[in-house]
This record gives sequence, structure tokens and C-alpha cells, in this order.
Amino acid sequence: MQVIHLKPKEQRRLLKGHLWVFSNELQNVPGDIAAGETVQLLTHDKQLVGTGFYNPHSLISFRLLSRSGELPDRTFFKRKLTEALRLREKIYRLDDTNAWRLVHGESDGLPGLVVDRFNQVVVLQAFSAGMDRHLPLICEVIDELLQPKAIVLRNESVLRELEGLPLYKDIVKGERSATLQTIHDAGISYEVDLLEGQKTGFFLDQRENRRIIRSFSAGAEVLDVFTNDGGFALNALYGGASSAVMVDVSEETLKRAERNALLNGFENFSLVAADAFSMMGKMVEEKERFDLVVLDPPSFTKSRKNLPTALKAYKRLNKLGLQLVRPGGFLATASCSHHVSEEDFLAAVHQAALSAGKQLRMIYKNAQPPDHPVLLSMPETGYLKFACFYVTG
Repeated sequence: MQVIHLKPKEQRRLLKGHLWVFSNELQNVPGDIAAGETVQLLTHDKQLVGTGFYNPHSLISFRLLSRSGELPDRTFFKRKLTEALRLREKIYRLDDTNAWRLVHGESDGLPGLVVDRFNQVVVLQAFSAGMDRHLPLICEVIDELLQPKAIVLRNESVLRELEGLPLYKDIVKGERSATLQTIHDAGISYEVDLLEGQKTGFFLDQRENRRIIRSFSAGAEVLDVFTNDGGFALNALYGGASSAVMVDVSEETLKRAERNALLNGFENFSLVAADAFSMMGKMVEEKERFDLVVLDPPSFTKSRKNLPTALKAYKRLNKLGLQLVRPGGFLATASCSHHVSEEDFLAAVHQAALSAGKQLRMIYKNAQPPDHPVLLSMPETGYLKFACFYVTG
């Protein structure tokens, strides 16, 4: 096994629990280490830090797997995956949901790996060269533990390009028909296409936040912007909303939302295929109003350098949303941009309220659900911000 060394004093963050080493924190590295190869990491004075994956092509040059020097073999992956599985089985009962995140990367000690379970299908994403090299073994262990009908690789994230990895998707076990699954979550069913749906096929990270809006949806006229599979709108209808308008730029996405609404027996909904900003601007001009507006946009920035632009977008989006809320109504708003802190996000919402002439009272604040755990030593493992506001003039 090859050995790499940290520069003096660069071990401090690792000793506090972080799992990454950046390229500028390493001493001279042997030039013959392949991307994704397992190496030993030592301090500058040759004390063992641990073993992990090295990638000479990535800014994140080293990802720590084991502080004891353990190798990523079948025993290692089976232990890690079993531990992750036991946690999820404690968090969620099958009668409540049959879909959850099994592995949340670094938070589960498997840096650069995401694994989602949807009923009888497992979907994987690898974001590091090391995990990518071990995907065949990981799939074997998952097959042994869960016996799914299908295993799908959704390696299409642009984050892979930062590791020098190709983008692709593949079914490594099972038939295409098996990748069409029906999942249920807190009383609502969804038809998911795990080969074609966004990310791993369905966004699980808003599950707890979707439920909370039921408590103030009774009799409400609801606008769900960036609806995707219809999750927030369906939960509002489940909570007794009188109507729901589901908005998304993708007509294919809206077809999924429509199927999900009909699957649950809802009829009091409408679909709008449009750009969110232009559509909401038009609604404001036409003086349309709703009792509940939900804003769940995609990430507005993938890097810190674009943070000012992202914050302007959040302010503009939330101002439009607030202009569409009736006095005494509610705004539910989210950010999944990792580089946007909770403080910055709430400040953008506050600025939007001032600009719109609205008074906000925050009645609920949350982040990602417990199957997406956060390492306190790695702020990078937390990304989702969500808040609900009571809106008055």
C-alpha cells in the first residue's frame, strides 16, 4: 500500500472528525498512485492518521475510511452497510414508509457514496473515484443484505466530473420493469421511475417537511412551485386543502405529479408547465392569491463563488412567493444549496419580506430527515434548510 504524508499541522481538522484532505494540505505525493487507490495517510512526522481513497485529479485528494488502517474489503463494507441499515430500521417502520436513504456518504462512514432504497429496488450514486472502483463489491454486499429485485446506478451527477469520472446510468441487477416502483410515505403513495426520475428517482429529503404543511392546509388554496413529483401538493391535499396548483418547468415531471395525484384519489388539482419566476411574476400582476405557497427550488449554486447571485435569487423567489400569499396565509420555503447557510437563507427571506411589505412569523424550522444524518465535524454533510412562516401585512 502506498503512503502519503500531510504537511505540518494539517492533521488538526482530521483529528476533530473531518474526513477530507485537500490537495494543498499534502506533502509531495508519489506520482504513480491511481485515482481511487487505497493509501495510508501519515502526519508529517509519520504518525498514522488512517487509510482512505486518494485521487490526484481532485481538489479533495484524500477521503478517510478508517482511522485504524482497515482496508475497504467485503468485511469492511458489510459492517458499514449493516450499521447503516440498522439505523434506518430503527428510524422508520415499514408501515410508515418503504423508502429511505440507506447511506448518506460521509455521515455513514462511506465518503462519496449515496444509497437509496425504494421498496424492492436499491439505487446507488458514487461521487468519489475510490467508491466508484468498489461499486461491484458494494452491489454484491447490498444484494446479500437486502435481496432487492433491482440495483440501479445513477452516476450522472456533475460532481463526478470533479473526480475525473464519467457520467452514466445502468441497471446492474434486474429488469427495466423492476425500476418502476410504488412507494408509500406517511399515507401517500408515489409511482417512481428509478432509472429516469431526478437524482436517484425521488427526493426523500423533504419527507418530514412535507408532512408538517398538512397541519395548516385544511381548506387552503395551495400553490406548489417546483413541485417535482407533487410531494408538497399531495400532502396539502391529504391535509384537506381545497385545491392545489402544481408548477414545474418540466412537462414530464408534471405527468408524474399528475399520476401520483390520481393514484391517491385527488381530483382538486391543476398543473402548470412554466418557468417559476416568470409564472409567479405574471400571477402577481394578475393579483392571484393563495392561502399556502410552497417554494422548493433546486440548488441555486454549486460553488461558494456564486453565493451572492444565489442569495439574490432566493430573495427574488421568496418576494414573489410572499406577494402571492393572502394575509393570514402561509409560506413554506426551502434551500438545498449547501453553500447557502441557514443564517444567509433566513436573511434572504427576511429581506424579501421587507421588500414585499410583509410581516413574517416563523412557526416551523427544520433541515434534512434522520435518514440523511449530519456529522457535526463535517458541516458539508448538512445542506437542507426549510422554514414555514405565518404571513401578515
